Amino acid sequence: MINQWRLRAAFARRLSEMYGQEVPAYTTLVDVSREVNEDVLRARGADAERLGSIGRVTAERHGAIRVGTPRELQQVARVFGALGMHPVGFYDLREAAASAVPVVSTAFRPVDGEELARNPFRVFTSLLTPADPRFFDEELRARLETFLAGRELFPPELLALADRAEAAGELPDAEAERFLELAVAAFELSREPIDRVWYETLEKVSAVAADIGGVRSTHINHLTPRVLDIDELYRRMTARGIEMIDTIQGPPGGGLPGAVGVSGAGAQAGSAPDAGALWPDVLLRQTSFRALAEPRTMREPDGTVREGALRVRFGEVEARGIALTRAGRERYDTLLARVDERLAREPSADRSAVARALWPDLLPGTEHELAVQDLAYFTYRAAPDRPRDGTRPPATMADLLAAGWLRAEPIVYEDFLPRSAAGIFQSNLSGKGRRDDDQTGAAYDSAWLSAALDRDVLDPYALYADQQGRSLKRAAEELGAPVPVPAPGTTG
Repeated sequence: MINQWRLRAAFARRLSEMYGQEVPAYTTLVDVSREVNEDVLRARGADAERLGSIGRVTAERHGAIRVGTPRELQQVARVFGALGMHPVGFYDLREAAASAVPVVSTAFRPVDGEELARNPFRVFTSLLTPADPRFFDEELRARLETFLAGRELFPPELLALADRAEAAGELPDAEAERFLELAVAAFELSREPIDRVWYETLEKVSAVAADIGGVRSTHINHLTPRVLDIDELYRRMTARGIEMIDTIQGPPGGGLPGAVGVSGAGAQAGSAPDAGALWPDVLLRQTSFRALAEPRTMREPDGTVREGALRVRFGEVEARGIALTRAGRERYDTLLARVDERLAREPSADRSAVARALWPDLLPGTEHELAVQDLAYFTYRAAPDRPRDGTRPPATMADLLAAGWLRAEPIVYEDFLPRSAAGIFQSNLSGKGRRDDDQTGAAYDSAWLSAALDRDVLDPYALYADQQGRSLKRAAEELGAPVPVPAPGTTG
């Protein structure tokens, strides 16, 4: 019997092999990521694994797919449910993007800490929003919905096996093999000719809309390895002659430019920051190589088929940091707003440099301060070498950490940033598309998405808070004294 996490690991591995055959530059990206990670590990030692073991980081992937209807979204949820993956978070890329990106999204991933450690595979899944009149008028919406209703993305045999695996938590060897074959095949790039006129009709609205609704299949849009120093990876990919997008999306890096291995996190909570580290890495940083022209066959109105090319798939890479609490995220969002304000006044300024300059005004420079101000999530453990002379533990989080009673290990941010996702999408689009802001946008939110999925979209903050809360409870039991969590922004 093959249990869910082994199914998930096998699926991620096979998907990676398939995508590498389809997009050879992806294999280069994986190779360079591995080289950078090995260099960071040599330079930083154990600190390089502070946000996950090197084994986990090396194997880690997140994929991205796009579907057209709630029915297709329900079906893909069944496939990922077989792999122990749940929908987490709601992302509205319509509002996060300056260009036309008419999708809302969630991410399917494991939610249990042990499952994430075994294999943290995630799939960022976007759903087209044909009901939004800013992008689709009534005639185009009707044509699009008719087209989508007439296609089948996932064969019934795959869905039946997925339901069996989700219900039982495992599959017999032969059925597991069949499930993996069908699941990987469902995300391969189709060689079926594309109706050129229909595709171009949607492309005028949005290249993303055309990629979803202009074809009769879905496919992996990108598959993303994780790297420990994304700035160094960007330099090395560029040096190999691979065209990267203009920026690294997300927070500014926490280390000094050009120093391999020091753009990772700062030191352990309660200790001095690492030499060279400006602040801990938080949330998520992403970049990619530009979408490549891939051969696709096109069907003309007269029925003839000719060779063409489309640019829809790209190679993304990510660096993950510490998960911020709601209060921490509010400060980060305030930072983004202030950066935007500064750039509006000084358009020639470098965004990353501006963000670095403003960072100390809003977020602290050490994990210790993130912990004691309750701005980030940590797993807390009673220190094995804590005082055992009968002294009562201190009464504040700051003193418990500083005096060596408690250890704080950062919780990795497992989710996504809508603005960064939209930025990656935009950087790989050939045009901005069209969007009529005189129309009122259709309402989509987490509750709507839960109903469309027929399963709850989980709140990532609640997941992190639960993990931190359980660790605090265990630590308090070991210390024999309460472990207070300070109010956000205080230093208690």
